[in-house]
Amino acid sequence: MILTIENLCKTYGEKILFENVNFSLSSGDKIGIVGVNGTGKSTFIKVIAGLIPQDSGNIIAGKNIKIEYLSQDKIFNPENTILMEVFQGNQPIMQALYDYEITLAQSQKNPHDHKLQEKIIKLTSKIDELNGWQLESDAKTILTKLGIMDFSAQIKTLSGGQQKRLALATALIQPCDLLLLDEPTNHLDSETIAWLEEYLQKLKCALIMVTHDRYFLDSVATKILELDKGKSYVYTGNYTQFLELKTAREEREEASEQKRQNFLRNELKWIRRGAQARSTKQRARIQRFEEIKNQKVNIDNSKIEMGLAGSRLGRTVIELENVNYTVDNKTIIKNFTYTVLRNDRIGILGPNGSGKTTLLNIIAGILPPTTGNVNIGQTVKIGYFAQKNIDMDERLRPIEYIKEVAHHITLADGTQLSASQLMERFLFPGTLQWTPISKLSGGEKRRLFLLRVLMSSPNVLLLDEPTNDLDLQTMSILEEFIDNFNGAIIFVSHDRFFIDRLADKVFVYQQDGSLCQYPGGYSYYKGIEEKELAALEKGKNTETKNTISDTEKTSKNTTTKTEPVKKLSFKEQKEYAEIEAIIAETEGKLKVVQLQMSQNASDYGKLNELTKEETALQEKLDYLMERWAYLEELAENSK
Repeated sequence: MILTIENLCKTYGEKILFENVNFSLSSGDKIGIVGVNGTGKSTFIKVIAGLIPQDSGNIIAGKNIKIEYLSQDKIFNPENTILMEVFQGNQPIMQALYDYEITLAQSQKNPHDHKLQEKIIKLTSKIDELNGWQLESDAKTILTKLGIMDFSAQIKTLSGGQQKRLALATALIQPCDLLLLDEPTNHLDSETIAWLEEYLQKLKCALIMVTHDRYFLDSVATKILELDKGKSYVYTGNYTQFLELKTAREEREEASEQKRQNFLRNELKWIRRGAQARSTKQRARIQRFEEIKNQKVNIDNSKIEMGLAGSRLGRTVIELENVNYTVDNKTIIKNFTYTVLRNDRIGILGPNGSGKTTLLNIIAGILPPTTGNVNIGQTVKIGYFAQKNIDMDERLRPIEYIKEVAHHITLADGTQLSASQLMERFLFPGTLQWTPISKLSGGEKRRLFLLRVLMSSPNVLLLDEPTNDLDLQTMSILEEFIDNFNGAIIFVSHDRFFIDRLADKVFVYQQDGSLCQYPGGYSYYKGIEEKELAALEKGKNTETKNTISDTEKTSKNTTTKTEPVKKLSFKEQKEYAEIEAIIAETEGKLKVVQLQMSQNASDYGKLNELTKEETALQEKLDYLMERWAYLEELAENSK
């Protein structure tokens, strides 16, 4: 057993973050912590790491258990090199590698110092004994996968994003029995997140992580710990299984609450008839009534609907023509031309530092392009959810911060909501609306900033990494809003589920700064990329195999009579070129519907609609796959 937690409790002022948390952790367990922002997920991990004390309860660790913690704000020595920071640790193998890196750096400055050369030889021998070179190789591989190539670079030369990735690398490299990760996917691009998923799946140590990436939780987690209104629930399985188990739990609680209400109604009638607590039996019955009356289960059946009316868009939305952007002779954006349509849902993909935020700033009119034109229509009202919560005066209360934009808002159905009512729909109850912003968690501040952007009733929405620091429930609200939003949305995100769920097309950065457009979401784009790579590899193999001489081919052709082969017609060629995109789009819709079925398992009306939709999509997919196989065969014959 790695760790046992008994009745763990923690409060923040008068607020109970979590209480009576109980679970045990074995080697290989991978636990994902989920919950609304402000429920204490990061605090929980810090308590486990021993960085802050619990109010009560016990954390019992096994003998000689090594715990490694990745914080969201790790501080480095700016003068150290990358490898010096990576190899900091108390274990002999880490100390030997750290000393080796320091001595090596010193010897490069003083190449004729014989004492340093002797020390390097001794350290080399020691690392040999400890089999440390494999760890050094693993460290360099991890750094490279995280986009850090210059291992001798000093920390002070790294950008903020690079330092975040270095912090993750140091946590992954340190040998440990329990790894604690707080938002490990933040500041990573989609490709790197996919690599990290695979790495953590193979990890032998135990893992506790806070993340809001649903694909990531689905792939990595073997258990889910949910923190909800001070209570905790442990579920065995990944994120999808958690949704199913949570739905079943809530159904049981709802049934139990219904029985409790029925009992109270019957007992209240008995008491109102004038029952007196004369006998022991009557006193016990009244006492039982009082006890059950106080056993109310907090069931949240509220549904968040965020379809805002917004202002009407004219014919021209945003037009970009031959847009180029360069910095220090480096091309960030190359010859980008696109006309934004009224109901576009566009995802922008690319590695960190490729220029995704720069493109959003140009689209928003904040940053002028180096060359090219950007024409923003007269009726366009842009709402820009940037990565930083700009202009947030933390002395204000949330309700005051929102009312700076508007006191009320009109929904798509014509209903008007006050700022306070809208905040309640956005998970800000009355007490939280009047709590100073300075006392909100990081995630709650992000949610507040998002609400302020939406409160301005935009008709074009620009979102820069909207899923960073937002909890799963808020992300679900945002997705619901986008579903009902009457306008164009352009977003940058590393969250693959979010992209698949919402994008109808993606623009993908290329190495030269140009952008390629693909229909559908992330999964379709990756599918196309994998097929292109496979075709390239197949082409290489074919070249090596095609060594039959012309005489052999001629001989074969003269001795063998071939039947006429049916080939693709012009119409079928067009269908063949488009069918894979349609298949990918249908698969994406099917996946979303199946997830929605898990989320709405207790809503029988909604579930019935989703089941019909799932059946129709599955039938369509089966037909498309059969049609694709037929066209694929004709395409082979046409070569």
